Amino acid sequence: MKHKLSCLLIDDDRDDQEIFKLALQDVNEEVYCLTADDGIKGLQMLQTEENFVPSFIFLDLNMPRMTGKDCLTAIKSNPMLASIPVVIYSTSSDPKDIQDTKELGATDYVVKQYSIASLKEILKRYFN
Repeated sequence: MKHKLSCLLIDDDRDDQEIFKLALQDVNEEVYCLTADDGIKGLQMLQTEENFVPSFIFLDLNMPRMTGKDCLTAIKSNPMLASIPVVIYSTSSDPKDIQDTKELGATDYVVKQYSIASLKEILKRYFN
């Protein structure tokens, strides 16, 4: 079954992954969402899953093995992946992180929400 909208969430926090997927299901149950626990796994998925080209990549900044900024740099430097919009999804609201990631090619920057209702409102911008 081919999905029109899809996303890849790269985030090392399993609870955040679950909350994101639950909110996304409520916003649009037809969105196909895969998760990766860190940037290295996320890049491997993007490079090996031939039939999976996500509509959006949501990327955490603070992760083990590879930071979100390093992962973003790798995505944007790969011609096969560079056109995929990357939304930074982080607990950091530091203006420097926001500026740095925009300069590295991030499409948008979303600060993680503590309310699932707030997260749903944000996800509607991308998947409604």
